[in-house]
Amino acid sequence: MTAFINNERMTTISKNLDIVTLINVFTVEPENQQRLTELWVSITEDVMCKQLGFISANFHKSLDGKHGANYAQWSSVESIESMLKSVKINERYQYLHAEVLKIAKMSPVLYEVCYTKTL
Repeated sequence: MTAFINNERMTTISKNLDIVTLINVFTVEPENQQRLTELWVSITEDVMCKQLGFISANFHKSLDGKHGANYAQWSSVESIESMLKSVKINERYQYLHAEVLKIAKMSPVLYEVCYTKTL
């Protein structure tokens, strides 16, 4: 099941999908939140979306300026494990990731969707 708006694919959140969700929460000083967002968009565009098993990525900025959150969907735990091996030797990823770690702390965790409700 894939949702489209104006012919653009959208992230689908459903407990009926056989996918893995990676939620990565970042803590950052407010003056660095926009830079964090730009770095994570670059990581996604330059590296992650080219990995086998990548489905979607979304980045959220907290209104207080102190956090960011990446909500990414992958086809399986194995695809995430493969990605993690691949990025270890990807120079672009290594550079961008090092820049992220200069300004933010991150806490990535894998999830499965267990409940959704829409009206």
